[in-house]
Amino acid sequence: MDPQALLVFAIGYLLGSIPFGLILTRLFGKGDLRAIGSGNIGATNVLRTGSKGLAAATLILDALKGTVAVLVAHHHFPGFEHLAAAGALIGHLYPVWLKFMGGKGVATFLGILIFLLPIAAAVYAAVWVLLLLTIRISSVAGMAAAISAPVTAAVLGREQFSSAPALFPMLLGFALLVVWKHRTNIARLRAGTEPRIGKGKGD
Repeated sequence: MDPQALLVFAIGYLLGSIPFGLILTRLFGKGDLRAIGSGNIGATNVLRTGSKGLAAATLILDALKGTVAVLVAHHHFPGFEHLAAAGALIGHLYPVWLKFMGGKGVATFLGILIFLLPIAAAVYAAVWVLLLLTIRISSVAGMAAAISAPVTAAVLGREQFSSAPALFPMLLGFALLVVWKHRTNIARLRAGTEPRIGKGKGD
């Protein structure tokens, strides 16, 4: 692979692998997030510490690391935005610092979309929030939002960066990764044991 491409992917990966949920909960005396609730490092599990503020901060920071990764690539390595996006998402899902046991990628995926395809980001956020407010099952809201991204890209039928690969297959791959990370949630949904927000340990 082109050394520049490897560098861009590595930058994206390093940014994506920053475990903000774990860092924030430790800084504010909430303990090790991996020993709380589901053990996940995302915002939903941070909420189980009782701090809505830390959960909101985790959500925002996890999204921003995806946006920043793509922005860095756009300004310094134009044409490699897709590699920065892939690195950021994979870094969040499989951070080397946490033995490759990371989050589920919902917020980071949104952050990636904010710059790559803003319309898809708006649809993603709307689907996510609407389902959270109605059915109150975090996993369903997150997976539905992720699936909305390639669907939106397909409907739009275009990409923002002419030098990058078509967005649809990339976003479809990202969505499948997010769904794969929710496989235990899917099993609980099928069994009827997936809890709603504020109850139980699933997320």
